[in-house]
Amino acid sequence: MNLESIKKAYGRYARYYDTLFGAIMHPGRMAIMNALECIPGQRVLEVGVGTGLSLPHYPTSVKVTGIDISSEMLAKARHRVALEGLIQIEALIEMDAEYMQFPDNAFDKVVAMYVASVVPDPVRFVDEMRRVCKPDGEIFIVNHFRSKNPLMKTVEGMLAPLSKLAGFRLDLDLDRFREDTGLDVVEMRSANLFGYWKVLRCRKQPVRGQAGSGAVVA
Repeated sequence: MNLESIKKAYGRYARYYDTLFGAIMHPGRMAIMNALECIPGQRVLEVGVGTGLSLPHYPTSVKVTGIDISSEMLAKARHRVALEGLIQIEALIEMDAEYMQFPDNAFDKVVAMYVASVVPDPVRFVDEMRRVCKPDGEIFIVNHFRSKNPLMKTVEGMLAPLSKLAGFRLDLDLDRFREDTGLDVVEMRSANLFGYWKVLRCRKQPVRGQAGSGAVVA
C-alpha cells in the first residue's frame, strides 16, 4: 500500500463508489452518526470523506470539515453538498490523512469511516487523528478487520497481495491495530452485513502506547 496506488484506485472508484459501497456500508455510517452525540457549535472532522455519503446525516447545528486524498472523490462530495444545500459542511479539502494541515486540538470529534485499512501507515493515521482532536474529544472509527474465523482468515490472507490494486488491505488485525495505535476504545460494536465490520468509539489519549479496556457490545 502506498499513496499513489491509493489515489489511483479511488480515482477509478469515484464514478461507481456510491453504487458499490453506498447501501452495504450505510449501517456502519449510521452507527457512528447515532453515537456522535454532538453539541451545537462543535467542530467535527471526517477523515477520508470520499464522495460524502455521510455528510447529509450530520446535524445542521455542527460544523463539519471533510478531507480526502482523492480529488475525484472530493468532486462528488462537493457536488452533493451543493445539490443538497448542506449548511453544516464547513470545508472539503484534499489532504493526506497521515499529514494533516490542522493545528493541534482543533476538533471536538474526529471520524474515520472505512479508512484505517486504506492508509499506508495506520499508526501514523491514528496519531494524526489524536493530535487534531481536543483533549476531551472523541475518535470514531468504522472499519473491516481481519476475521477470527479460520476459513475467512485464510481467504483474506490469500487475497492480501491484491491490496495495492484494490486500494485497501484485507488483513488488518484488530488486536494488533489497538495495540500499535494505543487507542483507548471505550465501546465496540459490530456493523453491516453479518457484523463483519467494527465500530470503535475512542477517547483521546495524550500518550500513545496503552490500549483501553472498553466495553464490547455485540
